[in-house]
Amino acid sequence: MSDTDKTSRKYLIPGLERGLLILMVLSRHHREMGFAEILKLVDIPKATAYRALQTLEHMGFVRRHPTSGLYSLGVSVLRLGFEYVTSLDVVQVGQPVIEALRDTTGCSSHIAIRDERDVIYVARVSATNAQNRQVNVGTRLPVHRTSLGRMLLTGVDRQDFEALYPEQQLPDSDPGSPIYRDALWEMVQEDRTRGYVIGESFFQFGISSIVYPLFNHDGEVQGVVSIMVPMHEIPESDREPLRLEVARAASSISSLLGYQATQKDETG
Repeated sequence: MSDTDKTSRKYLIPGLERGLLILMVLSRHHREMGFAEILKLVDIPKATAYRALQTLEHMGFVRRHPTSGLYSLGVSVLRLGFEYVTSLDVVQVGQPVIEALRDTTGCSSHIAIRDERDVIYVARVSATNAQNRQVNVGTRLPVHRTSLGRMLLTGVDRQDFEALYPEQQLPDSDPGSPIYRDALWEMVQEDRTRGYVIGESFFQFGISSIVYPLFNHDGEVQGVVSIMVPMHEIPESDREPLRLEVARAASSISSLLGYQATQKDETG
């Protein structure tokens, strides 16, 4: 450990650190977990882990099932998450826009941001007869396997892209998504030039999407707006009208974020 690391660790609060480790484990595994399994994953003393869990349960950050005794994330974690989401400017200004986009297109509409190699849905409105309800606010999906992720990567330069994906082979690739880093980079460059992505059954068969970037006042990609079209391939007669509606929504949100839009931005 370097002198810098030693100095920074000197000011850490061990109890807080261990409690956060437990929350991260429960969050990562998306299911109820027993004490023994948690203890194995956090690698901290048994008594310390027990006290941390008791504290977290008392504060509502962890819930213990009354019958099984298994632990899961509590409502206080969800409250913190939603308060963070609603504090984002892109959500505050974008929510009424995607509601209007849903009403105009009849399609579920979303806003998403990037957190390292994950796409995070931060706002969503469902179509009346939406078939796919698996995506909610807070849902995370792999950036490299989604149309939204590809559009988010258009704001990343090559150096940061390679730092994000240091290996040549991408993790957990499946049929339809790129296997290698360079192939993904080429797709992202094409997406950047085009200015939008139409992903037909790219991540989930039978579900297509139209995705546009959202720019902040510095011209940086702050997020994406998309609609989810419940069909394997969007008919040519619907493709252009739907694309233009998403383009207008993206332009409206970007403008509210302080971005100076051009005619090309508005029409693609």
